[in-house]
Amino acid sequence: MPIKLFKRGANWHYRGTVAGRRLRGSTRAADKKIAERIAALDGPSAVLTFAQAVLKYRAAGKDTRHLPALEDYWKETLVKEITEGTIIQSSIDLLPHAKPATRNRHVIVPTRAIINHCAKAKLCARISVEQFETAKVVKDYATLEWVEAFMEHASSHLGALALFMFLTGARISEALRLKWSDVDFERQRAYIGETKAGNPDFAHLPQKLIVALSNITRREPGRGVFWFTAQSSAKYVWRTAERRAGIAHLGFHACRHGFATALLRAGVDVVTIAKLGRWKSPEHVFKTYGHANEDRTLTDLIAGANLTRENTSQVECKAKTGT
Repeated sequence: MPIKLFKRGANWHYRGTVAGRRLRGSTRAADKKIAERIAALDGPSAVLTFAQAVLKYRAAGKDTRHLPALEDYWKETLVKEITEGTIIQSSIDLLPHAKPATRNRHVIVPTRAIINHCAKAKLCARISVEQFETAKVVKDYATLEWVEAFMEHASSHLGALALFMFLTGARISEALRLKWSDVDFERQRAYIGETKAGNPDFAHLPQKLIVALSNITRREPGRGVFWFTAQSSAKYVWRTAERRAGIAHLGFHACRHGFATALLRAGVDVVTIAKLGRWKSPEHVFKTYGHANEDRTLTDLIAGANLTRENTSQVECKAKTGT
């Protein structure tokens, strides 16, 4: 039961249950607003530990990848004693040789998320933590030409795997989970998983991809479409196909990067790309994949009155193709 205020006599009192512990007391205040502030200090936040906060975070079905190390570090520390400075120091203690981006991703972001999740339930105060500055890294991305060259020197299921990630934006984990029961050729779609709202999420299957999927030999029932049970089992044959094709080495995720980059260059807006590729926000797509077009003649697009029909078509073509 969340903390509730009730009046007894002239003063306000509080009662409730936090992390399995029953709380009850007087705020010694007759003003309700003052009582609310006192209850927040003497109530939930007075007893909420980081370990208890993590339990609530897990129970809500949140991402648990980085939680074990954080649980071991903070243990029974009271959440109210955890500050921006101590969180930053914890990232240094836990990852002394890591890059700033890794410290942000593995420590600062999840620690802040755990505390603020409890803050939404009025169990503690919200916390703001400034992340380490990171240099923007231009990610390598696959192109359709790269994928087609790869497919020529790969097995049918491996080549289809690369094309599937490139044309749907699927992560390697999503692709390897794909079963034949998830694929609907008639409706040209594949079930990828669920949205955050719990609704089924589907990826469209272009005709080129349907052909590639149709050429895969189906294995025993229940086996994944692309045969591989883990990323590690696909890495060696992936690299072998690259060497045979004489193309640059790109990781699995480069196909997903290629999906976003190709759509951006085709003029698709970032909101739509984020939805199609299941990114958390359009801002993330823009920051990660919004590479500037180096063609300076594109400024002619805003001076249309001075353009002839011939060079207008040329400029529009450049804008659409990214050349």
